[in-house]
Amino acid sequence: MVAVLVAAMLAVQALGSMANLTLAVMAPAAAPDFGIAPSWIGMYSGIMYVGAVVSTLVSGGFVSRWGPIRVSQVSLVASAAGLALLPTGAAWMLVPSALLVGLGYGPMTPASSHLLARRTPQRFMSLIFSVKQTGVPIGYAIAGSLLTVIVVTWDWRTAAWSAAAMCVAMAALLQLWREDFDDDRGVRRPFSMSAVTGPLRLVFSHPPLRLLAVASLVFAAMQIGVTAFLVTYLAEGVGLGLVAAGMALTCAQVAAVVGRILWGGLADRLVSPRVMLALLGFGMSLSVWAVTLFTAATPFLVIAAVCAAIGATVIGWNGVFLAETARAAPAGRVGEATGGVLSVTFSGVVLGPPALTLLVSATGGYASGFIILGIGTAVVSVLFLTTSAYRTEKS
Repeated sequence: MVAVLVAAMLAVQALGSMANLTLAVMAPAAAPDFGIAPSWIGMYSGIMYVGAVVSTLVSGGFVSRWGPIRVSQVSLVASAAGLALLPTGAAWMLVPSALLVGLGYGPMTPASSHLLARRTPQRFMSLIFSVKQTGVPIGYAIAGSLLTVIVVTWDWRTAAWSAAAMCVAMAALLQLWREDFDDDRGVRRPFSMSAVTGPLRLVFSHPPLRLLAVASLVFAAMQIGVTAFLVTYLAEGVGLGLVAAGMALTCAQVAAVVGRILWGGLADRLVSPRVMLALLGFGMSLSVWAVTLFTAATPFLVIAAVCAAIGATVIGWNGVFLAETARAAPAGRVGEATGGVLSVTFSGVVLGPPALTLLVSATGGYASGFIILGIGTAVVSVLFLTTSAYRTEKS
């Protein structure tokens, strides 16, 4: 039953991540129809995570009342509705589209963490959470390969409709496991401001959760910034074709799948999760700085190798981080703690892509933004290694 649970939550995570990246991978083809430059797609990502912040903060109450499977179903339908607004080609529709996709994405991780924390042995938690989080690079790989092929073969509107249809289909499939996995639903919590602010108060009153939240803000800004701009950067800045740029992104996602499982296993057995997160932060910095050295003469194999390093680190940290968040959470408050930490994560993402967009516009290139992100992740790695307040209990 645990294998079915992990597979179901992995699929939800994959399709939510695919929805997040759908417009980014279509940007070179879709932006002219919206009347904007491709680099301004970063604003879409920022608006999307405004919705994610809001829905993440209130997700704990909905998970308790409806159950994590029902919450996941509603989340997938919301993401599909956002994607269905894109084929209009109207620039003003980008705002509600981004908000709906974000509102759908926010509750997915708290819902899955609620399920996994209840049914996963502590000694395997980093590995199981990491396996589930491979849904993120799998979703990015679907966007970078399948959706770009659909764009080239048909058009970007067909790709948007295809992504929406996949989300709806998965929401319907989840009904098969609703009774088994939503067995603890029905806890009603009255809505209040304290229900919204409670997860944040929990995070910032608990030193391990506080450090994890701050670190995740920086790591997530790196992840969403690089993944949102990588295809456009490789196509416009380096001179790769759209399909080749999409395949480079796919290389990153494949490496991220392997990396997430490997890092989770190592964090359970050989090194502490804190040290693992620090090492991953340093790896993010080095791999992203290497991207700034690409030119039109750079062999594709070199580009693919660096993108694989990006995938293993920039996209590979989440499983270890979420398992450590679950460990650090007070008993019975994993969903609430995860929601509070992720609201901080998403708040950073709200600012990250728009800031990169402005840097690209101001400097005429992507290098300065990538360099600044790399400095941030290096600083966080130092904090993980030097902050004595960081403590979590393990069993």
